Amino acid sequence: MNTRLFVLTGGPGSGKTTLLAALAEAGLATMPEAGRAIIRDQIRIGGPGWHGQDRRLFAELMLGWEMRSWHAAQEVEGPVFFDRGIPDVIGYLSLYEGHVPAHVTRAARLCRYHPTVLLAPPWPEIFEQDEDRGQDFAEAVATAQAMERAYAGAGYDLLPLPLAPVAERVDFVLDLLDRSA
Repeated sequence: MNTRLFVLTGGPGSGKTTLLAALAEAGLATMPEAGRAIIRDQIRIGGPGWHGQDRRLFAELMLGWEMRSWHAAQEVEGPVFFDRGIPDVIGYLSLYEGHVPAHVTRAARLCRYHPTVLLAPPWPEIFEQDEDRGQDFAEAVATAQAMERAYAGAGYDLLPLPLAPVAERVDFVLDLLDRSA
């Protein structure tokens, strides 16, 4: 277990990226989400490795991104906050493909995070679709549930974030950080 690497997970549109940006603004190290960057790059180059085309390839690209982020975080002093982690790939594959290859499960066993994972629960009041997020709210709820199962199955404890303004969420995370020190 790497007790200084913290994951934010949940469904799309639950405020993870906004919270991560606020944590970065507060001076904490962060690692960005793989999915949006991969989708943009794949669409830009006409590649098939995105959710709307080849979901298995998309999952492999996300796995590579998350592993690279995990390794990069080893070089960072102090706590690092991730917008999703390797078990998110397990949740994605479980939800959309119904099968998780052994190498993905092995990656989740080898590259560990803090034992408490922050879960951004579905929040209809802030959920929005955009050009990168084609999922509707029902799919966002199903995704959040898949992530909960994936992290619990990988041996993590999930701590739901409050449905509160970003400043209160930052305080909640900083309090967890203080308790973990």
